[in-house]
Amino acid sequence: MSQHNVAKKESKISKILEVISGSFAPIIGVLAGAGLLKAALSVLSQIGWLSNESGTYIVLSAAGNSIFYFLPVFLGITIAIKLGGNGYVGGAIGAALLTPQIVNLVDTGVESISFLGLSVNLADYSSTVFPIFIAMFVYAGLEKCLKRIIYKDIQMFINPLISLAILVPLTMLFFGPFGNLVGEGLGAIITFLSDKSGLLAGAVLGGSWTFLTIAGLHWTIIPLAIANLANGPDPIIGMAAPAVFAQIAVAIAIFFKTRDNKLKSLAASGILPGALAGTTEAIYYGILLRYRKTIVYVVVAGAIGGAINGSFGVVMNDFVLPSVLSIPAFSPISQHLVGAGAAFVLGLTFTLVLGFQGKKDDTYNIKVIKPETVSSPLKGNVIPLADVNEPLFATNTVGIGAAIKPIEGKVYAPVDGEVTTLFPTQHALGITSNNGAEILIYVGIDTVKLNGQYFNVHIKQGDQVKKGDLLLEFDRKNIEKSGFDITTSVVITNTEEYAHIDVTEEAYVSSENSLLKLAL
Repeated sequence: MSQHNVAKKESKISKILEVISGSFAPIIGVLAGAGLLKAALSVLSQIGWLSNESGTYIVLSAAGNSIFYFLPVFLGITIAIKLGGNGYVGGAIGAALLTPQIVNLVDTGVESISFLGLSVNLADYSSTVFPIFIAMFVYAGLEKCLKRIIYKDIQMFINPLISLAILVPLTMLFFGPFGNLVGEGLGAIITFLSDKSGLLAGAVLGGSWTFLTIAGLHWTIIPLAIANLANGPDPIIGMAAPAVFAQIAVAIAIFFKTRDNKLKSLAASGILPGALAGTTEAIYYGILLRYRKTIVYVVVAGAIGGAINGSFGVVMNDFVLPSVLSIPAFSPISQHLVGAGAAFVLGLTFTLVLGFQGKKDDTYNIKVIKPETVSSPLKGNVIPLADVNEPLFATNTVGIGAAIKPIEGKVYAPVDGEVTTLFPTQHALGITSNNGAEILIYVGIDTVKLNGQYFNVHIKQGDQVKKGDLLLEFDRKNIEKSGFDITTSVVITNTEEYAHIDVTEEAYVSSENSLLKLAL
């Protein structure tokens, strides 16, 4: 295979992984929160403090079950948006699988119905993942075609009409049954491997989980775990969970061992969210990647803990992120405590006894955030980000900032810093300023579909730039003639680092004007 074909194949795989991660990222918090609520209800019911027939239990159970039951709806929204489609249409396609008429037929034992003479096999699509993923990939392609052939002024209702009329039947006829088979097949493979050698499967998954999370590849495994939960308990997260406890242990050991107040503060900032919510980004990005010896500790501890959990057959009964609070969601709890405890003790011992700093680790510095003034990267009219016709920007999901309606096709560096991200389609780039501000400049709406046409970059990823340097040019008129909105969003993706972000009150800006002021 040529290098070109290999690169092309890797690009397709990376795009699929990006869609998976981008689709789950917006809802992972509520999934974890709902899972914790379900785990708490289970404990309260088992110890006799709350009857599962009481009104209180029923109401709280509805709160915990809602997002899991309607998962095809939520994923329909997030996947469609990620693929450039209409999120509400995607949600409607997912909701069609769960309408009362269909659910009642399934509950009463009806196996199939007729659609235009074709037999539709009915199934319970609540909590499923793969059917809606397949449907949304097809919908994204259909929506792209419709935007090209349907008159623009009637697309608002004609496109959804056609999409619903085509995609819902196709999903029930083909995508749903096939997606369920894929999910059941993958679940069966994992169960088979666990049954054959839970120790080996647990060691591999527990040892590799940290690398998977750092690379973002764990998003490809989480859907498998959720799909397993639709048919019973899940062994995947049960085997991966000890790695999280190993990470927390390393952070605790460094907190007590270091005399560096900044490092101590960083370790503390990772311990609490890791222990209580299972979110350990601060640990693996702030500590593990800086002190690379600790990666070995986490891998070994995670593998041993995972092997213990795998050999004991530990499973996850409700979706949670592994943490101290989510322990009741795993069973058998005592065996899970052994595996997680072993990983924790090993991670703690390795770090305290063997140390955490290598010869080259002092070249890594903790990022210090300072106040920043971000100049306008374009010449044009300022509009509120809330008015941008893209939900991810309009709802501040990506970050806080402003939008500009450009009057010329040139983008300039708004700060001194480094080009940390350059999209292959050249329509967007990210700059990290010397003061730590992470700035995303996204030219146009849905311009990713142009695949780089009409864009010309003058920099490459990793370049150091000065404020005012020309970064890229774009053909504004041809982009608009192709039917794309050229409104450009400028957002601060590490918004949480700042106390407040002030947008200029000027209606018109150029590269010489301030656009955003970031204060700590």
